[in-house]
Amino acid sequence: MIDVAVALTRDSRALDAARIEDLRAHGFDDVGIHQIVQITALFNYYNRLVDGLGGEFEPEWGEDPLAPDRKR
Repeated sequence: MIDVAVALTRDSRALDAARIEDLRAHGFDDVGIHQIVQITALFNYYNRLVDGLGGEFEPEWGEDPLAPDRKR
């Protein structure tokens, strides 16, 4: 499942017949596969939306784990 989410994040057309069959072999039905695709798409959308609008972490959340390391 994680491999599929990563593949979809990198290439939205990555869910081919072989990946679908692999998910089915691991117990996912059509509804589960659909949910994997939807959740992956939503997380990617929201991350791009916030990044595109210049969103920043709230101070109470702590440091941004993706911020450049200032010690280098």
